[in-house]
Amino acid sequence: MFSRGDRADAADQEGTWWASAPHLLDVAAGCKGHATPILHALKQIEGELPVPGNGSTRQLWEFFASVAALDLVAARTLEPHFDAAAILHQADMPWPQATTWGVFAAEAPGQRLEASRFSGQWTLTGIKPWCSLAGELTHALISAHTSQGRQLFMIELGGPETELADSSWVSRGLQDVPSGSLRCMDTPAQPVGEAGWYLERSGFAVGGVGVAACWFGGAVGLFRHLLGTARTREPDQLALAWLGEADRLLASGAAMLERAAELADREQLGPRQAAQTRGEIARICERMIHISGHATGPGPLALDEEHARRVADLSIYIRQHHATRDDAALGRMLLEDRSKEQEPW
Repeated sequence: MFSRGDRADAADQEGTWWASAPHLLDVAAGCKGHATPILHALKQIEGELPVPGNGSTRQLWEFFASVAALDLVAARTLEPHFDAAAILHQADMPWPQATTWGVFAAEAPGQRLEASRFSGQWTLTGIKPWCSLAGELTHALISAHTSQGRQLFMIELGGPETELADSSWVSRGLQDVPSGSLRCMDTPAQPVGEAGWYLERSGFAVGGVGVAACWFGGAVGLFRHLLGTARTREPDQLALAWLGEADRLLASGAAMLERAAELADREQLGPRQAAQTRGEIARICERMIHISGHATGPGPLALDEEHARRVADLSIYIRQHHATRDDAALGRMLLEDRSKEQEPW
C-alpha cells in the first residue's frame, strides 16, 4: 500500500509474509463497524504475532493500513493487540495463545491507578481512564504509579477484581470500541519491565507510528470513496483538483511511513522521527476528511452508512494525536537535542 496504489493492497503478498494476514483482511472486510468478528479471529491465531523492528516493519504497517482502509473499528481493535505482542516480545515474555489484548497507558485528571507490592505479589487499585474494549478483552498491559515511577503491568480482565467504572461512551465514531474507565480492586498484576521502561524503551516510538499507519489506512478508504464518486460523473475542475490533492497527500504519507519502517528495522526510529510521522499523517487525515466533505457534499454523510461511519471513526481515532501540543513537544525535542554537531535541517 505504501509503494503502490492498486486495490490488492498487501493481500497478494501477505501469504509469504504472515500466513494469518489474508484471513484477518477478509474478517475486517465484513466487520461493518463491529469489533466482535476481529476479536474472535485474533483469539484463533496460533503462534507468535509479527512484531515491528525485525525486518518486516513495512509489511506489518501496510497490513495495519490495509485493515483500516476496510474498517477502522477492525484496525482500532487489532492494533493494540499487536502492540501488546511487541511489548511482551521486547520484555522477553511469552505470548499466551487464545487471548485478546489492550494497552492502557493514558492518564486523566482525577483518575489514578496505584500499584503496591506485598509478599512478592503486585496488585493494582484505582481507576484507569481510556481503556478501550476493556469489557471484551481477556488481558491488558496497563501502566500504574509506583514509588519508583510509572510502571507497566500485565493483568487479566473479566474477573471480580476489575469492573468498568464508566461506560458512557457517546461517540458516534468508533461506537463499538468504547473507551471508558476501568476500576481495579486489588487486581493481581505481573510487572512488565522496570519502572520507566515502558516509555523509555525504543519500541515506544515504533508503536506510535504503527497507530499512524492505521490512520493512514482510514485516509486511503476516504480516497477510494472520493475516486469512486468522481468516476460516476464527469468531474469539473474543482473535483479534479481535490482528487489530485488527495493523491498527492497519500503519496507523501506513504513515503514517510515507508521511511519510518526502514528506520525501525535498523533500530534508528527515535522520538523525533516518530513525532514527525505521526503529526504529518494526522494532518493528512484531517485534510482528507475536509476534501471528502467538500468534494462529495452532504449526501454520502447522510445516506452512505459505510462512508459516514468511516468519517466519524477516523475523526475520533486521529484525536489520539494531540495536535498542536504534540508539535510543541516536537519543538522541545529540537531545542533540547544537543547531541548532534549539525542543525536538524
